[in-house]
Amino acid sequence: MSQHGVGPRAVTRSVAFLTAGVLAVPALAGCGSDDPSGKPLAGQDIQPAPRDRIADGGTLRWAVDSVPDTLNTFQSDADATTTRVAQAVLPSMFRMNASGRPERNPEYLESAEVVDTEPKQVVLYKLNQQAVWSDGREIGAADFAAQWRALSGKDTAYWTARNAGYDRIQKIERGDNALEVRVTFSRPYADWRSLFSPLYPKDVMGTPDSFNDGARKKLKVSAGPFTVKEVDRKDEEITLARNPRWWGEPAKLSEIVLRTVPRDKRAAELAAGTLDLAEIDPTAARRITLAARPHSSSSPLMGPGADRSAADALQSWAVANGSDEDAADEETVARKKLRKAVAKYTRQQQALRGFEVRKSLEPAYTQLALNGAEGPLADERVRRAVARALDRKELAQAVLKPLGLPAVPVGSHLALSGQAAYADNSGALGGQDTKEAQALLADAGWVSGGPVEERKKKEKEEAAGPEGEKADGDSKEESDDDGTYIVGEDDKARRGPDPAGRLAQDGKQYLPPHQGGAPGAYAPKGTAAPANQEAARLAKNGKALTLRFVLPSGPGSQTLRTVADRISRMLERVGIGTEISKVSDESYFKDHIASGQYDLALYSWPATAFPATDARPVYAKPVPAADGSLNVEQNYTRVGTDQVDQLFDEAVATLDEDESRSLIRKADSRIWAAAGSIPLFQRPQLLAARKNLVNTGAFGFGTPVYEDMGFLKKGAKPASGPSAKGSATP
Repeated sequence: MSQHGVGPRAVTRSVAFLTAGVLAVPALAGCGSDDPSGKPLAGQDIQPAPRDRIADGGTLRWAVDSVPDTLNTFQSDADATTTRVAQAVLPSMFRMNASGRPERNPEYLESAEVVDTEPKQVVLYKLNQQAVWSDGREIGAADFAAQWRALSGKDTAYWTARNAGYDRIQKIERGDNALEVRVTFSRPYADWRSLFSPLYPKDVMGTPDSFNDGARKKLKVSAGPFTVKEVDRKDEEITLARNPRWWGEPAKLSEIVLRTVPRDKRAAELAAGTLDLAEIDPTAARRITLAARPHSSSSPLMGPGADRSAADALQSWAVANGSDEDAADEETVARKKLRKAVAKYTRQQQALRGFEVRKSLEPAYTQLALNGAEGPLADERVRRAVARALDRKELAQAVLKPLGLPAVPVGSHLALSGQAAYADNSGALGGQDTKEAQALLADAGWVSGGPVEERKKKEKEEAAGPEGEKADGDSKEESDDDGTYIVGEDDKARRGPDPAGRLAQDGKQYLPPHQGGAPGAYAPKGTAAPANQEAARLAKNGKALTLRFVLPSGPGSQTLRTVADRISRMLERVGIGTEISKVSDESYFKDHIASGQYDLALYSWPATAFPATDARPVYAKPVPAADGSLNVEQNYTRVGTDQVDQLFDEAVATLDEDESRSLIRKADSRIWAAAGSIPLFQRPQLLAARKNLVNTGAFGFGTPVYEDMGFLKKGAKPASGPSAKGSATP
């Protein structure tokens, strides 16, 4: 699991509390006639086109992060590429629509419904009579039964990552004919639609050996529009080929090649013509957007030499033509290298004109995690104070507004806007309120004084004022400034580069509006910094209130570091210090988040259509294990209560869908009140796609329809509208 997000629900969902008697949770929005779930904040952006405008054949070269260690999505080392392959080659009884809600997949299911609830819940699946495995065998009850036995948890010889839902099944049998499958549950299960998606053949699920090893490196038998043709670990590619036994609309593409390409190399690979589709970071997205524009003097510069001013160029020419021969030779070599780099960059930009950026919001959100196991954050009042210090709207705008995406803070831990279980329950904790945050800290015993006060006195004496130092001193940091000075932020090295400028995609600098000189407001460079704008650092028993903020250090983590920088400044305003600790991407989750070696951290969770099942281990109350350690499941904040666990248990056992959603929303309100984790914003989804590539791109919530992907026929135009399949309403 990376710091950016955790895998889809086919993989283990991997990488909250005021005492019940004190908290009054506000009434839920769902009690009225209005649906609190709302609509998705951003739709799909996939360049839709009808099939008759798409050429038959062609190879789609699609960048992925890695060739997975396994093709079995139910194993612990499965990843996002495992899921992508499974979506293209395996049956799925239900798939996600554009609102992130499950819908029946007609290629495999004629119908699926609960036909009995007493004495047991029974679900009857009626299969598409044309559905067959690639070896010609019909998909049937034997496949369902084999998958149930493998994932039920009863046989520990199966190395499974999860068994949620399958452990509630009592038996599986054939119905009135070979196309019917009857599944009887030992206990009611609300999320029954989550099961058998994907469905593996009995050849894979039938024995522990075949489950553990049979589908790791290859899939001999499949049943999707594509099959796995080759897994090339040397060249780090997976080739999917059109399935000749596919009974649905035949795939337009002949092949899909999933190529491993590091994210920081993808723009160059796109320009070189070796990729057609790639998920990219904001910097690459800006570069592709600029490449499509006519060049003008007002266009923002990127690439080699973009930061050189006219004065720099003149100085370089003077040195290269000066009397100091050694310096002239060195400068001449540097100028030649720069010209070559600029020429290469220009060629790449010309090639990138054949691509466009397709953008939406991922079915995942970034959160601030607060470790409640020990230290200051073990006190619920301190956790709540941290939460009340945050301006979540500002954080969302810093990341999403420059990308042209809706900058709306996430209001739920358990669903995203548009999903059935969504409701904005953040009112259970409350919004940004500096005075309330300070009052909570004072109530917890954190006050100004002791060694912290000594340090602040010294800082006050050194602070800039009418007779103090100017903000544009002679330091190197100041000489590298972009001409903008942020009031209340004397130390540019501490705040780093302007995050909004880094994230801008349209050449504009997005700056917060002037706020009357408050910290974070913008003023012309040279304006004297007012003294003592930050709150005095708090202490308790002589120890300063400082939280360790752990962040990944990899090249793809700039957005997280931008957000962390803003959070740190917000906390400083209420007297909370942060100590930034940057660690390698490889150790970030395993050695810090999962092991609890942090106070504050940023990472993402995927949204799920089945929160009663998938989210429970993320918020379950930690319990002592037999060896004396703490079993946290996936609750890496270590904050939970029996009440939240009970609400999850009731929701998953309730077959009334409205009641189940109401219970989920109540659980979310209580998770908010605990302030163990604070949802911030839905993650941006940015893809670079060749302009004539259709029915693929930024899918948002929706499951891709692989058979409809392809390249437009010569002279054909795509359809109007953002999506080809899947509606925004259930």
